[in-house]
Amino acid sequence: MKTVLITGGAGGIGAALCTGFAREGCAVAVHYHTKKEKAEQLAACLAETYGVKTAAVQADVSRSEDVKRLFDEADSALGSLDILVNNAGTAQQKLFTDITDADWDAMVGTNLSGVFYCCREALRRHMLPNHSGVILNISSMWGQVGASCEVHYSAVKAGVIGLTKALAKEVGLSGVRVNAIAPGVVMTEMMASFDSETLAALREETPLNALGTPGEIADAAVFLCSDRAKFITGQILGVNGGFII
Repeated sequence: MKTVLITGGAGGIGAALCTGFAREGCAVAVHYHTKKEKAEQLAACLAETYGVKTAAVQADVSRSEDVKRLFDEADSALGSLDILVNNAGTAQQKLFTDITDADWDAMVGTNLSGVFYCCREALRRHMLPNHSGVILNISSMWGQVGASCEVHYSAVKAGVIGLTKALAKEVGLSGVRVNAIAPGVVMTEMMASFDSETLAALREETPLNALGTPGEIADAAVFLCSDRAKFITGQILGVNGGFII
């Protein structure tokens, strides 16, 4: 049985990721920052439904010391880590000139520094010593092409793509694969502020004339982390309905 740690596991895509890996028989560490009740309920549900070991673990991934504690607790509950999915993230829409220092620091901290801290901890503790492992980072299509009024978000998601490609080159000889998914428009809580007209326009801009679901991101993630994808590393998989081609 493989063990996976999924950051941001209590969110929309995160919960689907946790469910997808549990369905495959993986032990799942459900990370959360503030959504304690949701994470604990999800962990309990997955254990009961799929008969796998689970744990809900709290941390602010933008803080290096928190990430070390996160891994301490996950290791204690589930043992050696085989798969890391860096899914925790935050989004914000603002004019570039209105972005404050605090906005920038928060965006970089969670969406980029958090990925760095978690990758470093997973590699040092488990993957390099074991000469095996898989890291999957969740980026965004806006990290590939950029989005107006989301410059700071686009910048850090582009950083995740660069980190993914560079790290894959560095750790490949150590038996570790590193890939990323760049989702398109996916119907999660982050889309709650969009009105029906905006959502309809986004759907029309998508060649498949559909908006994504968390389950579709999870299906792609499970594949990329499985042995069926053992010759795939350093790749950025766009799961976006053709929105970005």
